[in-house]
Amino acid sequence: MSVALVHDYLTQRGGAERVVLSMLRAFPGAPLHTSLYDPAGTFPEFAEADVRTAPLDRVPLLRRDHRRALPLLAATFSRLHVDAEVTLCSSSGWAHGAAVEGRKVVYCHTPARWLYQSRRYLGEHGSPAARAALAAARPWLVRWDRRAAASADVYLANSTAVRERIRAAYGRDAEVVPPPHAVDPAGTATAVPGLDAGFVLCVARLLPYKNVDAVVEAFAGLPGERLVVAGAGPDEARLRAAAPANVSVLGAVADDRLRWLYASCRGLVAASYEDYGLTPLEAAAFGKPAAVLRFGGFLDTVAEGATGAFFDRPEPRAIRAAVARLLAEGWDERRIRAHAELYSEQRFVERLRAAVTGDAGGRVAA
Repeated sequence: MSVALVHDYLTQRGGAERVVLSMLRAFPGAPLHTSLYDPAGTFPEFAEADVRTAPLDRVPLLRRDHRRALPLLAATFSRLHVDAEVTLCSSSGWAHGAAVEGRKVVYCHTPARWLYQSRRYLGEHGSPAARAALAAARPWLVRWDRRAAASADVYLANSTAVRERIRAAYGRDAEVVPPPHAVDPAGTATAVPGLDAGFVLCVARLLPYKNVDAVVEAFAGLPGERLVVAGAGPDEARLRAAAPANVSVLGAVADDRLRWLYASCRGLVAASYEDYGLTPLEAAAFGKPAAVLRFGGFLDTVAEGATGAFFDRPEPRAIRAAVARLLAEGWDERRIRAHAELYSEQRFVERLRAAVTGDAGGRVAA
């Protein structure tokens, strides 16, 4: 059968974009429809795909900052018409609105944060203008979003936490199909100049709900330890300015350097309000434990006491205590790697194909 893919936007290097790359490997040759595509801002592997963009993509400013396109995205995806027997929508709020000819399968990373978690999404540094604009548009966008969700034949979720959010937002049941970890430890690794092994690593897009500022502040109270932050985003300049001497903010890094960072760190720390919790699995593939917030997708991807430790609030004191426990504990590297192997790309591909082709009624075991 013919399969087409739809994704919100290809403008960044995030977990959702890694999942789309796995989807392309599950369905080779499938066209990939999206609103905006910035080859320099996202993973280079997309250059090999049949990427089809919306008219919005002609505006360079929107490609560089997709958040400016938010008022236009609902209409953009409503106008998108996909002619395929099955359309697989990778959605965090927009792609599920595409009009399709055949079956629509939605892989939901999370119901739209700006609608259902707007305070957390904008953070305390969100501008009054952004808050006012979102408040004004919210009633219409919620109606559009729920109509889009109702148009799907099958709904899939990336974690049990997101499954519950889908039920609350849309009244739909979704099957959980966990994404794979996608940073292969066997790939090329390139050292980051000026860094020595033995640091604690934080890998995150620099957005308010990722709580990287709290992680940075926690390390101000751990002067004998070093934190390395890998990731880019709107908060980057603010975090660089606030970082103490034992914190390095690298910005975006390519996968070869990310492999070196995972291989060279003592462990990972993540304080995000995360939908899935991908980075602890990436660290686990390298045999490294993680200290993470007891929230959302991390509850699926971290086994407490076996592959990592939890802290209950994204506050510096709680993070600092969890990192201290992480560094003092003796961890079984083989056990951690075995945990990561449960989330292989092969397993993800098999389960995704079953959902898309309608095997067993389109239901996939969690």
